[in-house]
Amino acid sequence: MSRAHIANHYLQASIRGAQRQGFDAAELLTAAKIPPEWLNQPSKLITEQQLAGLIKTVWRATHDEFMGLTSRQCQIGTFGLMAEYCLPSQTLGAMLRKSARFYNTICPDVDLALEEASKDENLVFLRLMLKDNTTDPDHFLQEFIMLMWQRFSCWLVDQQIPFAGSELSYPSPPHVEEYRVLFPGNHLFNQPSSGFYLHARHLQLPIVRRESELAEFLQKCPAYVLHRPSQDDSFQAKVRGRLALHDYTDMPNFEEISEQMNLTPRTLRRKLKEEGSSFSIIKSSLRREYAIKLLTIEDLRIVNISERLGFSETAAFCRAFKRWTGKTPSRWNSDKG
Repeated sequence: MSRAHIANHYLQASIRGAQRQGFDAAELLTAAKIPPEWLNQPSKLITEQQLAGLIKTVWRATHDEFMGLTSRQCQIGTFGLMAEYCLPSQTLGAMLRKSARFYNTICPDVDLALEEASKDENLVFLRLMLKDNTTDPDHFLQEFIMLMWQRFSCWLVDQQIPFAGSELSYPSPPHVEEYRVLFPGNHLFNQPSSGFYLHARHLQLPIVRRESELAEFLQKCPAYVLHRPSQDDSFQAKVRGRLALHDYTDMPNFEEISEQMNLTPRTLRRKLKEEGSSFSIIKSSLRREYAIKLLTIEDLRIVNISERLGFSETAAFCRAFKRWTGKTPSRWNSDKG
């Protein structure tokens, strides 16, 4: 059993839709092996497993993946069907667009769209919102579907994507502290729509999961979605996270990163050295990982990959790639095939 760290607020929020349909709160909690009296103990924290069990209990009771928190029922298995439909996509961007078409067609209570971000040309915005917030007064379903798409996206490309922030179409809720843990980046409330930002280049990340793995992912939901990845507080992780928010052709320099972290360049250089790293090592590691992922896309030419990584010449990229991996990009592709 994991540590209890989830706010008690989520007990009531997760069963509110079922209660509107006439289900008894105590019976739902008991079925999920949660003492019913906890519902009236605001300071009582719960575990990820307990909340996951309660969500599954509500799913079974309501026969609704939206847990009675929308005006229309969403049949159990809808997300799994969408996942099967989107899995053959080559890239994350293609998957997000297909998932939007799927849900906009099947579930009229939600609004999904992948669009350019007006505040930063390097970012894209996944609008992912309920058309009627009044049926979800605690914003539980809104939070869950945003978290679901973030976790599923990271799982598909097998890496943690540094999401750049979120916008919500409602006022800051009483449990806003939970948002700082659930969703990376800044949170803006009272916005025209809800969704989250990511860097445009992450749309080119290839889908690496296979159909045989999808069944296990779906079986572990919602526990997989609710699990909070461990935080790496090292200086190299912080530098890496800041660099990952930028395009490789326009990365901030060391002095700019130092200023963003409120450190002098000398102090940051020393901190990285103590961790056995450096600014150049971190940049090279990011480029190497991204290059390898892009090389898994069969119809992407080496010259295109070179440009996306910010190299002025393809030959320079090929030399760098051989230095990183011991192989040229073309040799890497042929060995992979």
